[in-house]
Amino acid sequence: MQVTRILAVRHGETAWNRDTRIQGHTDIDLNDHGRWQAERLAHALRDEPITAIYSSDLKRARVTAQGVADTRDLPVHAHIGLRERSFGRFEGHTWDELELRYPTETLAWRKRMPDFAPPGGETLLQLRERVVGTALELAARHPGEQILLVAHGGVLDVLYRAATRLELQAPRSWQLANCAVNRLLWSPEGLALVGWGDVSHLQVPDDEGVLDERNA
Repeated sequence: MQVTRILAVRHGETAWNRDTRIQGHTDIDLNDHGRWQAERLAHALRDEPITAIYSSDLKRARVTAQGVADTRDLPVHAHIGLRERSFGRFEGHTWDELELRYPTETLAWRKRMPDFAPPGGETLLQLRERVVGTALELAARHPGEQILLVAHGGVLDVLYRAATRLELQAPRSWQLANCAVNRLLWSPEGLALVGWGDVSHLQVPDDEGVLDERNA
């Protein structure tokens, strides 16, 4: 049985990430640090055998994916199924603003209630169905190969849970770092986790030789 290897990556940082502002489907571009992260990602993956590159159609993911594509003769295939969760009325607000304006809805969101949707947005159940369905569809096209998926924190969270068989409400103990490299396997039996949260390519030595992510 041939499996598909998946490199799953969250987009580089945006100004809204820095501000803890909810992005969802709002089309925010990378900030300077996010573009640096995307460059480091492309360099880290330069020797990886990648057959196809798929990205969310939102700019922050597409620009991140394009950096990898530019190192090889591959196009970026935008797929709406890899979009971040739609947060409806929550989008554009910081976490603190949400707690002040929509305390009841924000509590339901923080409790990860699977059937709760921010007004005008998606439930976690809807997000899982969309994301897992998209990932399985794309992986099934490439048995025996390796593909790159560039998406968003919510998408990566769903993929981790699917690969580890964790429920949607289980507390998160794993990181969803911008431009971290996460490795999964797909087979007809489903997804499996290989490695998660590799940010070694984002570490640079400071003046004392200590590795830390560049403050750009």
